[in-house]
Amino acid sequence: MTVHNGHMLETEARPITVAIERRIDPSRSVEATSWMQAGTDLAAHFDGFLGSGWVRTGEQSDLWYMLYRFRDLDTLEAWERSDQRGWWLDSGRVFAHEVRIERRTGIEGWFDAPFAATVETLSAVEADGARAATSPVIEPVLVAPPAWKQAVAIWLGFFPVNLVGTALLLMVPTFADWALPLRVCVSTLIFTPIMVFWVLPWVTKTLRPWLLRAPRPRRR
Repeated sequence: MTVHNGHMLETEARPITVAIERRIDPSRSVEATSWMQAGTDLAAHFDGFLGSGWVRTGEQSDLWYMLYRFRDLDTLEAWERSDQRGWWLDSGRVFAHEVRIERRTGIEGWFDAPFAATVETLSAVEADGARAATSPVIEPVLVAPPAWKQAVAIWLGFFPVNLVGTALLLMVPTFADWALPLRVCVSTLIFTPIMVFWVLPWVTKTLRPWLLRAPRPRRR
């Protein structure tokens, strides 16, 4: 709900997922595990909480990733600005250091393809008021393919759309006589939604095995 010129306007509330990358001393992993769990327990008692989890990249890695999801921006900020979260963050500053924070609101991009990873997840409060137990489950962790593969996938979709679309537009009487900026404007207005809603989703789905294929190790 927002206020504009004295009138109340309804705004679409979208769930927001926050991903936080932290560096944690591997020698304090037991302490860090308890600290992470305490954070999910605290968040679960806040209104709008939809779930939380954390994952490590390896047993000896110092990179830990935490994710939590809230119903909308207001409930997310209520948690992030709370005294409880401030106390929890302060208690872990001696061994946990934030590296990167990212917020996402649903449209994750064409190239955010999931792979399986074991994540400790905490479900939201159940209907009967009891909090669901925490248990390891398989959750998607988003990873993007290399930029050059993304470029190839986009070109494979753009080239035929541009080729066929331009040929069809040239069949329109006097189109070739229009000013260049006008022709480009019209063509991009037509081609862009075709690419976004149909071509790119199909191309990335078709090429997904190749896009997500891990690079071969180099021979030494």
